[in-house]
Amino acid sequence: MDRRRMIGLGVSAGVALALPAGAAAQVALADPQVFDRLLARHVRSGRDGINRVDYRAWRVSAADRAALAAYVEALQGASPKGRSPADQIAYWSNLYNAETLRVVLEAYPVKSIRAIRPTLVSVGPWKAKTLQVDGRRLSLHEVEHEILRPMGDPMIHYALNCASISCPNLPLRAWRGATLAADLDQAARAYVNHPRAVQVTAKGLILSSIYKWYAEDFGADEAAVLNHLRRYAAPPLRAVLARRPAIAGYAYDWDLNAAA
Repeated sequence: MDRRRMIGLGVSAGVALALPAGAAAQVALADPQVFDRLLARHVRSGRDGINRVDYRAWRVSAADRAALAAYVEALQGASPKGRSPADQIAYWSNLYNAETLRVVLEAYPVKSIRAIRPTLVSVGPWKAKTLQVDGRRLSLHEVEHEILRPMGDPMIHYALNCASISCPNLPLRAWRGATLAADLDQAARAYVNHPRAVQVTAKGLILSSIYKWYAEDFGADEAAVLNHLRRYAAPPLRAVLARRPAIAGYAYDWDLNAAA
């Protein structure tokens, strides 16, 4: 897929005004600017390069919790069918990230998203069918593994945030099809050049477990993963990778990405 040729589709003001009042309201609530405003109020970009969420403040704001729930509801009613690949990725990624935030806020305070257990045997909320799009009930797991990953673009891993420290950053604004390629490139560079993704040790590289769990998405083997990392590495890391170091292990921090 040539991501740079993805063309976003939008809903013009004229179209929205021509819709019935209920549908027009739904279009308005699904506007990415709604998500932008919520993220701007509650996500903090730290000096350490990690975006953290002020779950405490968001939890006590009934208005902002309601706004997030309404955004998630509106997205579910705004079918992605017929949209460009970029718009579809942006749609599903926004839905995934917003629903993850909603689920965490509902359970907060928790130390990790893995502590949210809809059933006694579940670890994390990912398999609970809390969403419905185009008449199909969906879980976060299905959005990621049955809808987004089959699109064949490994960059989706930089679009999704699982509310954990080691995950690629929750963006400070909603994804948009029109700017998706450039925004995902930026997100990949930010992650690849952060110790969450690559740690250089005397014994070799310690990589994010993302590159182990989803190795097939990046080319199936460690050599392909390293080639992917080189593509987004800044000069200091690129110099290390040029020496073709061994991968010594993988790591992942599941602590909640909560602001102090």
